[in-house]
Amino acid sequence: MKRMIAGFVFLLLVLGSCNNKKSNNLPTRISDSIHRLNEDSLAQAAKGPHQTNADELFNDFIYNFASDPTIQRQRIVFPLLVDNGGKKSFIDARHWKHDYLFIHQKIYTLIFDRQKDMDLVNDTSLKSVQVEWLYPKNKMVKHYNFKRVRGIWLLESINMSHMTNIEDETFLNFYGRFSTDSLFQAQRVCQPLKFVTANPDDDFSMIEATIDVSQWFAFKPQLPVLQMSNINYGQQNSDNSMQKIVAFKGVSNGFSNMLYFRKKAGKWKLYKFEDTSI
Repeated sequence: MKRMIAGFVFLLLVLGSCNNKKSNNLPTRISDSIHRLNEDSLAQAAKGPHQTNADELFNDFIYNFASDPTIQRQRIVFPLLVDNGGKKSFIDARHWKHDYLFIHQKIYTLIFDRQKDMDLVNDTSLKSVQVEWLYPKNKMVKHYNFKRVRGIWLLESINMSHMTNIEDETFLNFYGRFSTDSLFQAQRVCQPLKFVTANPDDDFSMIEATIDVSQWFAFKPQLPVLQMSNINYGQQNSDNSMQKIVAFKGVSNGFSNMLYFRKKAGKWKLYKFEDTSI
């Protein structure tokens, strides 16, 4: 497939060099051609593996995809397109190394602007999902782009991109400092902090209270520092949002924390903390 793509691109270059009037359209034609070849590969890949019950919910699929090397190779469109800041390359099956994503960690994180968007986690009609690694310090984002073709989830491409608005206090800029600077963190926790947790005497009710900053440091989850994960099911995630919800989910261990942040007067602050772990 890589040789076919290289040959096809070379042919376009030769034809373009013979006609100066058409040379300005060459990058667009090459991009369109690569896109069509990738779409053909996507359709072909979907004919291989069989649909399973895990394909119904993306979270079930991604756990199997990340933990089982055989399933992972079956569910990747090879040669896999990798776009690193506009520089495109391909990885063929023999050079692919198994990617465990976040399953070797105790927790993974999800980011939402609105609480109602959390329902997307259980949406069985999703057609595309992006698994993301966010690197606050390096101002980079890595996207794994999954598509559902004929009921089967497939990884079709990976791309790396720079974060935008890096000079402003975007949420990720704020979080990068919040997670590493304890003095800054203490300044950005509302006092008192709203606290919600499970009622130990009643499995079906919650306890709502308030805690101070010292209690926050005692109860808070371990915050990811160098990188944090996100799964984009289609939820709104805007730099202009005045609220962010970071969900901390355990990998097969029942852990569940939620941090609610709000932006006021240009500054992000943590105003609510939920611990509903089982």
